[in-house]
Amino acid sequence: MNILVIQNRMGIGDMVIFLPFVEAISKKYNTPVTLLIKESTKAKEYTDNLKYIKEIIYLKRDNKNNQHNGILGFFRLKKEIKERLFEKVFIFNSSLRYRMICKMAGIQSIYQYPLFEKKEQHVIKAAQRLLNKVNLNVESNPQIKIDESIVKFSNQNISISKKKIKILLGIGGSGPTKRIPAEKFKKFISLAIKNYDCIFYLATGKNEEEQIILNDILSSYKKYCMPLDNYSISEILPIIKNCKISICNDSSFSHLSSALNIPTIVLMCDTPLLYGSYSPNMYPIIPDGMESVSHNSMGKEKINPEKIYEKFKSIIN
Repeated sequence: MNILVIQNRMGIGDMVIFLPFVEAISKKYNTPVTLLIKESTKAKEYTDNLKYIKEIIYLKRDNKNNQHNGILGFFRLKKEIKERLFEKVFIFNSSLRYRMICKMAGIQSIYQYPLFEKKEQHVIKAAQRLLNKVNLNVESNPQIKIDESIVKFSNQNISISKKKIKILLGIGGSGPTKRIPAEKFKKFISLAIKNYDCIFYLATGKNEEEQIILNDILSSYKKYCMPLDNYSISEILPIIKNCKISICNDSSFSHLSSALNIPTIVLMCDTPLLYGSYSPNMYPIIPDGMESVSHNSMGKEKINPEKIYEKFKSIIN
């Protein structure tokens, strides 16, 4: 059987969250599936070893490549899908556009979220309801696999003492309200190195503000830190796998880390708590004085480094 799965959210974390649903579909029909997803998910960098994925087709609907936009893009995408002779499709959104494309491409069985119900969709519950239609009950506990030889080589290549506690610090974020100030990370580092022999891997992007945060931390604690901003996702994964613990903003690295079975403290300050608590490997920290968080909580200044340190101690001990 030839099956297509469409997931059009743009983030790496979004894609990681959906992996258990993709795997469940593959297992039910005993065949690997094809994904139609956005290139911004960078899925090809962390799904190589997932045998339930046969092919990844990147949806080209952004500023860099709009090949699938508009009326012409509609028919281009329909042609690409039709050529692959899919028999079933699972559409993890409420878009009429994708439903029409799949129908015109000749796919007989179409499973999709209710049309025109994009608002208030719970990212996990909506997916669970969709798969309930084919008698699948799925819990969201994503798993990413890496070849052990790559993990071992990465550890040897970096040449860090085995005695050191390796800690990933995910200091970047997709928006400024998700990026905890450098002072918060520096305070945590100061607390950690007083009692533990640590090395900190600083994972972030090339955004100007992210680089300012990175350089601020390095200006005070360079000898304890290794920046990863010049590494690709696929190069960072084995480094994360060698870590004892991760401490991350709500970012791609919190999702990737937890999916690698690394205990992950997630600093939640401006997105729904769900994104930092859906996996048993996640330990969310919310701003002082708040009972929960959501969009527009704007709590990054109220994240308490001492609470991070106390949670860190409880996990590694």
